[in-house]
Amino acid sequence: MRKRTVLTVAAVLGLLAPAAVTAQAAAETGRPAPARAAATGIHVSGGKIVERDGSPFVMRGVNHAHTWYTSRTTQALADIKSLGANTVRVVLSSGARWTRNDVNDVRNVVGRCKQNRLICVLEVHDTTGYGEESAATTLANAADYWISVKSALDGQEDYVVVNIGNEPFGNNNATRWTNDTRSAVTKLRNAGFDHAIMVDAPNWGQDWAGVMRDNAPAVFAADPDRNTIFSVHMYGVYDTAAEIRDYLNAFASRQLPLVVGEFGHNHSDGNPDEDTIFAETQARGIGYLGWSWSGNSGGVEYLDMVANFDKNALTSWGNRIFNGAGGIRQTSREASVY
Repeated sequence: MRKRTVLTVAAVLGLLAPAAVTAQAAAETGRPAPARAAATGIHVSGGKIVERDGSPFVMRGVNHAHTWYTSRTTQALADIKSLGANTVRVVLSSGARWTRNDVNDVRNVVGRCKQNRLICVLEVHDTTGYGEESAATTLANAADYWISVKSALDGQEDYVVVNIGNEPFGNNNATRWTNDTRSAVTKLRNAGFDHAIMVDAPNWGQDWAGVMRDNAPAVFAADPDRNTIFSVHMYGVYDTAAEIRDYLNAFASRQLPLVVGEFGHNHSDGNPDEDTIFAETQARGIGYLGWSWSGNSGGVEYLDMVANFDKNALTSWGNRIFNGAGGIRQTSREASVY
């Protein structure tokens, strides 16, 4: 999560039919698309996220900034679960910008998620705003980090989704997202990762230029496991119901799996239409992960769901996402693997 620049969302372009996904990849590479691997753990089926046994799984959860608040994580995960969440998206660092979360720390986070019967989406935050944020690192660097901590993730495919890098491009050179994302996914598959892989949109996650929207079929088809999940972050760009519905429709019509990996009730770049986000994701069976549990700073403290990591001190945003219409308590279902 970073400050975004508000720009008009591009109109949804012509949509590819689901059967065209593999054909498009083959045409672009000049080679037949590889055969799909057998499903392992959480995976994509028919454009939806399912568990190993085929049970539908709809993420209902929040983000927790572990890398900056490591001492808070044990209690935070327990509290997040107690309020009804079935998933937590955990902020990690590769060491490129912040203190590296090593393999033992990652193993501990996964263990804590399992102890609390949560599905764990792990993300590298150091990529945030690459191309515009000078300190940000590349998706290739993030993929290397995942490979370095792979031993903590092996055998955890039922419980862990690997979110390669947070908001991996700002508003500059966002067209590089497609090739860089395909390369990172390929690197992880070649290294033996069988997990569901989540990829964030460019433009600080909001994809206002439609780069992820338009190139998602090629990215999905380039994954030999066909197990890539797309994640859009909905802040000020998504301030009308029409913009939200159009974006969700663009993925649903092509049977491509999408989650709202971050969103809030307000933001410095505009006022998101959170009521439509809640209603539309529920109607469509799409997952969402609100930003964030606690510890925000830099003028966006209003995005804290609880004050000072205290689950008994819900903020207005926390009350909305946990207790409101379409919120976590009302719609969350624990993963069947538990």
